[in-house]
Amino acid sequence: MFALADCNNFFVSCERVFRPDLRDKPIIVLSSNDGCAVARSNEAKALGIQMGAPLFNIRDIVKRYNVTVFSGNMPLYGDMSQRVRWVLEEFAPNIEVYSIDEAFLDLRGIKNVDFDEYAKKISARCWKMTSIPVSVGIAPTKTLAKIASKLCKQYPRLKGGCYMHRPQDIEKVLRKFPIEDVWGIGRRSVPKLKAKGVNTAFDFTQLPETLVQTMFGITGVRTWKELHGIPCIEFEDGFEAKQSICVSRSFSTEIYDIEELQEQVANFASSVAEKLRTQKSATAEIVVFAYTNRFKELAPQTHANALVSFITPTSDQRAIVVQAVNATRNLYKYGYGYKKAGVIATKIVAERNVIHSLFEDTKAIEREHKITNALDAINATFGKGTIKFAVQGSGKIKSSSDNQSPHYTTLWSDIPNVTVK
Repeated sequence: MFALADCNNFFVSCERVFRPDLRDKPIIVLSSNDGCAVARSNEAKALGIQMGAPLFNIRDIVKRYNVTVFSGNMPLYGDMSQRVRWVLEEFAPNIEVYSIDEAFLDLRGIKNVDFDEYAKKISARCWKMTSIPVSVGIAPTKTLAKIASKLCKQYPRLKGGCYMHRPQDIEKVLRKFPIEDVWGIGRRSVPKLKAKGVNTAFDFTQLPETLVQTMFGITGVRTWKELHGIPCIEFEDGFEAKQSICVSRSFSTEIYDIEELQEQVANFASSVAEKLRTQKSATAEIVVFAYTNRFKELAPQTHANALVSFITPTSDQRAIVVQAVNATRNLYKYGYGYKKAGVIATKIVAERNVIHSLFEDTKAIEREHKITNALDAINATFGKGTIKFAVQGSGKIKSSSDNQSPHYTTLWSDIPNVTVK
């Protein structure tokens, strides 16, 4: 059996942990620069606020119904996600983190357990320890477990846990479950399926396997089999390194000054280097890009990018930052207002597989490693950005977050005060 633990309206739920006065009230959480709604409470959904709706389009609804608006607070959400995972680890020998608000639990080998009660117990434990509502679906396959978790959100009487295993129950659910909501069915596949009269997950299971193979390849067949109760999607309890890493941001206002743009890119490059070291990888190539605001049609436009290759793959902070800054200098155009920039690391290899040239200065390489390790150790102890390169300036990425909540669990200065009477 597999379980999927899915945090309900996760970003909103994180905010409510520290603002219990906002329970049962409409809330939205915005993307970077307070652009679009990326999380909505059920009350906000009932008002007609759609996922991804730009804030400027829903201001009337926000004002009329007194909707509480939060800027995204990723340090808080990341920390709360980790706390939920700690709870989940009590219930399964292996966990696969699927996203910041979802995780699969491998329950194979667990016997003599009432899985319906087990699902409810996991949900109740998460609520008790974190105050985050979690929907737990248990089923013979990962795809069915995802569907079971969605049922918990639709039907409060399930008390946060659903065990879906009997064939007649699975068929009953699949007959009503929209095909577009099935995990593994991409947006482009939906029109093709509906053209063949496939509107539900059950309809999909009734297609011949050979037709599914022809239309969607092995990925489609895996989903088809999973809906039939045959496990086909492997459980990945290990860490899988990313094959590309991108750190980018849209700025709150256009940047015209080259030094300010270099400062922002330097911070992006620094983050890329940190992410590489975290997954014990190195990059042989980075792409630096900077775009103007395409919505200002009368302003001069550019979508520039620059490719930088390294002879030897690296995760060294200084090398990546220096090359990214130099690339920015080359692509910068005077008089253009840059609205977005970023750094992408590609051609990523495992650190252990990096082959150094015979002509490289080994002592210099060792020295750079020591400097980088010292930098990481200091920042890990005293906080990110304690030590940085001068070109990074303040270390702050230029963005708008006027409605951001305090970092309740990650900054000493933001720890809430509690008065007991």
